Formats: sequence, C-alpha cells, structure tokens
Amino acid sequence: MTITIRPCGPADAAALALVGQATFLQSYADSLPAADIAHHCAHEHAQARYAAWLADPAYRIWGAEIAPGGALVGYAVLSPPDLPGATEPGDMELKRLYLLHRFHGGGTGAALMGAVVEAARSQGALRLLLGVYGENDTAIAFYARQGFAQAGVRKFQVGAQVYDDLVLARRLDGSAPPTR
Repeated sequence: MTITIRPCGPADAAALALVGQATFLQSYADSLPAADIAHHCAHEHAQARYAAWLADPAYRIWGAEIAPGGALVGYAVLSPPDLPGATEPGDMELKRLYLLHRFHGGGTGAALMGAVVEAARSQGALRLLLGVYGENDTAIAFYARQGFAQAGVRKFQVGAQVYDDLVLARRLDGSAPPTR
C-alpha cells in the first residue's frame, strides 16, 4: 500500500465530502449527539461545499490517495483565515486536515501538513492558523508536534450545540512562536 499526496480538482468533490463525513463521524461519534453530527455533516461536509472550495482560487486542497485503488483517505484545505480574533497580515488558515483513523500514525498527516506549509510559504504566508475542538486530544497533540501553539479560543457550533475550539498558530517565517 502506497499513499500519495496530490492536489485535488473538481472531480474530487464527492470523495472529499465522503472522507470528511466519515472522519467527522469516527472522531466524534462517542462525544457529540448523533443528530448534531448528521446536521453538521450534511451542511459542512456536503459535496457542494467542497465543489465551491475547489472552484475558488483562494482555496487549495490536497488529497491523500491510496494505491492500489486510488481512493482518497484524507485531505487538507488551505484558505484565507476565517477565525475570530487578531489575525495578522500574512495569515493563512489550515481549514481542515482530515485522515481516516486507520491511516493515523504512518506519516500521512505529516505529509499533508508539509504540503500545506510549503504552499502557504510559497504564497508569502507568515503564520498558519487552525481551529481544533478543545477536547480532541489526539489532534491537539499532532498539531503540537507540527509546531503549533495556542493563540486563542473560538466558539464552534455543531448542530444545536456550541463548543470551545482552540485556535492554534504556527509561525512560518522563523520568528518566535506565539505564547499563551
């Protein structure tokens, strides 16, 4: 089995939606109400959402594709920042980095992160931001290993519930990391 990181295009919208929905369910089935998960996936992980992002030149998406077969098993989305708080000139957002749980621990997440960081730097970004559920310890630990530190908190709605997300930041220009 080989996993390749590649840019996604319009033909990938359905696969991205499927991976997004499956990963969200895997991650939160034991901690969020089922109705809220279904509502969130129907709206935030709809094929139309990914199609719109793929059509927007401000967004870039990479897929983790498995061979043989060519199925997407993960992806990462780079976008302009859409997070509350003090964004700075030169900020970009890692909107999503999703990987099916079966593929955790093999370097695919780090490879997706590498593609995002390289692209953000090539676009002149000085800082990469992201939001992560404050109780998702696995994701928070992964981001810490990737050089991210807490830069704030935001409220994030899933269905009828509102949760605290951590806003994490990583400097891309070699300056000191943010402290909190």
